[in-house]
Amino acid sequence: MKKILIARPLTDEVTEALSGCDVTVRQETAPLSADELRAALRDYDAVMPTLGDAFSAEVFADVPQPRCKLLANFGVGYNHIDVNAARAAGVAVTNTPGAVTDATADIAMTLMLMCARRAGEGERLVRSGAWEGWHPTQMLGLHLSGKRVGIVGMGRIGQVIAQRCHFGFGMDISYFNRSAKDLAFPATRVESLEELAGKVDVLVVAVPGGAETRHLIGATVLAAMQPHALLINIARGDVVEEAALIDALQAGRIGGAGLDVYEFEPKVPQALRDLDNVVLLPHLGTAALEVRVDMGLMAVANLQAFLDGQPLPNAV
Repeated sequence: MKKILIARPLTDEVTEALSGCDVTVRQETAPLSADELRAALRDYDAVMPTLGDAFSAEVFADVPQPRCKLLANFGVGYNHIDVNAARAAGVAVTNTPGAVTDATADIAMTLMLMCARRAGEGERLVRSGAWEGWHPTQMLGLHLSGKRVGIVGMGRIGQVIAQRCHFGFGMDISYFNRSAKDLAFPATRVESLEELAGKVDVLVVAVPGGAETRHLIGATVLAAMQPHALLINIARGDVVEEAALIDALQAGRIGGAGLDVYEFEPKVPQALRDLDNVVLLPHLGTAALEVRVDMGLMAVANLQAFLDGQPLPNAV
């Protein structure tokens, strides 16, 4: 009987969906340790890893002939897995696209609204007991309706964010993407990321993580943004150069930022936590029960196909 490792606790609907195999559910919420990563490749036929489980080239090098033949990632992003090293070792990789799209787009909109209307700052004011009551110039923010949003990465998630912005708030859409997209709403593709940053009131980062996009949003892009503009990141933390963002925020060169991910997650610099013009969420992108169940069942479908000798539904 095939042995399967599920790297984190999941809902019962997910863990009970696998059949015909010996399932081990690891009960810790922290990422797999260095020893656990190697043992996973060595001792199991397939593994369901997730964010932070760093199956790097070094890990594969230490287990040159792994028993494991599938990493069925729980999540759409898989930059924590060296896919080339996995393939070279004979290990397939799958992910869970589609299941996360709407929920992640909703978090982008949450961050946009919270930043624009200074909701985090206002909530802290009320909780502190220092609020003295309404007055006409209290905590004036940015009105999103009719503004221009720039989407960096017009994939599944970027398109749903853009739809919500256009149809929900009447916002004009510009985007930066490797290729032009046939979209169900009016949008202008901009060739230069710096040019896009300079045109928009809100810049939303929705690209995949990985070496190609690391520090895509750095000092140059931040310097191009308008002084009132907001940066929203729901992609991967290291897509934004955190030190450059802190510098821009502290100097008032941009209006604010909304972050659901961090470069050195879960570590969040004190400098970011000290700023009032930043909204900080604890990676809530897909944190809805239905969504996490759908993600898990999609990962299970990949595992079950592997067990049954069928083509993998979501191979990467």
